[in-house]
Amino acid sequence: MSELKKDSLGFVHSIAMGIAGSAPTFSISATMVTLIGAVGILAPASLVYCGLLVLGIVFAYMHLNSHTPNAGASYTWVSAIFGKKLGFFAGWTLMVSSALFMVSATIPAGTATLMLISPALAASQIAVTACAMMWLMLVTIVIVKGIKLTGKVQVIMTSIELVILSIVSIAAIIEFGPHALHTLSWQQFSPMAFSPTSFANGAIIALFFFWGWDVSLNLTEETRDSKKSPGLGAVAAMIVIIAAFTAFAAVTLVVLSDDEINKSGVNVVFDVANKLFPGRWSYLAVLALMLSTIGNLETSMLQFTRTMFAQSRDGVLDKRWSTVHVKWQTPHWATFLIAVIGVTLLISSLISVSIADVMKASINIIGVQAAYYYGLAGFACAWNFRRVCMKSAWDVITMLILPVLSAIALWWAAVMTIMTFDWVMTGIAIGSMLLGVYPLVRKPKQVNLVSL
Repeated sequence: MSELKKDSLGFVHSIAMGIAGSAPTFSISATMVTLIGAVGILAPASLVYCGLLVLGIVFAYMHLNSHTPNAGASYTWVSAIFGKKLGFFAGWTLMVSSALFMVSATIPAGTATLMLISPALAASQIAVTACAMMWLMLVTIVIVKGIKLTGKVQVIMTSIELVILSIVSIAAIIEFGPHALHTLSWQQFSPMAFSPTSFANGAIIALFFFWGWDVSLNLTEETRDSKKSPGLGAVAAMIVIIAAFTAFAAVTLVVLSDDEINKSGVNVVFDVANKLFPGRWSYLAVLALMLSTIGNLETSMLQFTRTMFAQSRDGVLDKRWSTVHVKWQTPHWATFLIAVIGVTLLISSLISVSIADVMKASINIIGVQAAYYYGLAGFACAWNFRRVCMKSAWDVITMLILPVLSAIALWWAAVMTIMTFDWVMTGIAIGSMLLGVYPLVRKPKQVNLVSL
């Protein structure tokens, strides 16, 4: 059996999946300190500009999906427009970044869980890793059991997370608005406030915040009204998360001092909440982090498995990965594979000096890799619709101008960031992508690429 379960998700699920893919609370916790360390007071502006750049890619995905809905998303579209090789590497890079993300996603879930049930163990890398493995196994079971169950769980977790973030943000404005610890102004949103290097560094780090919104497009074959709902859901989700990320960047700067920000590490949301709420109420932020991280882990695994499913179905990868469970209609072997990869990487992370080192390295590497395949999709959209888009100004902007500008900006930021990597990070970022040469050059049994 090789068909996914159709009509299991709706428009609301697409929005929830898109938001969960970017994981507001997790992304803030994992990345905000790194972003502020790179660009300082310009962090809110970095998130706005990067969000606008990514929005150009969101429009590209929306238009490409409306033409050819496919679980392979960028892999399928780039293959059809620019050829098998570029298309394969678009999909391969997404799978590589999803695999690397297994460490970044599961470690905060383990940390947050232990903060709730046994705070003394939250600083133990072994205990955190063991708890992270537990969550990885539970999420794997939910995903294998069916996309309908996954969608319901995701809507509930995302709703709770957004409510908690909103409460914390409103409380921060009321409590610290009159005496903010950092002074914010509209001048900080001027492009002239950035140097080329600071803009590039900020954009790549900020890209990690937004990375994952495109999961809705990987689930298009399992969504009702597949040509419209996933794309519109992704646009709606992007608007929500741009607002959420920018607001909380400002909240962090308003509530925490430089020293507090530096010491907070991956607990910045908890530290903000701890200054606002007495006693155990601040642990609502930990709950939000746990739900966000689990949701993000879920969507990352979904992207990996649906992309692998599509490539396998086309014969580019071994046919076993397109096998769908008879009862649950999910690509269970591909799901088990990403779970095994996650466990392996988690065990490997134990040799790291600290959890923070693992997080920081993966954030930058995933940002560079995401810029690559998002950029390919942006160029593919512009090239494919270059003639038909001339019928209206809206189509020219959303099919041609924004996708091209976004793709160019993301690739430029990726190159600038790679130039700051040491040889180890460069080797992981580029080497893991080049590993795709082997499955690409081997003779496939069958290749059935769609055409646009």
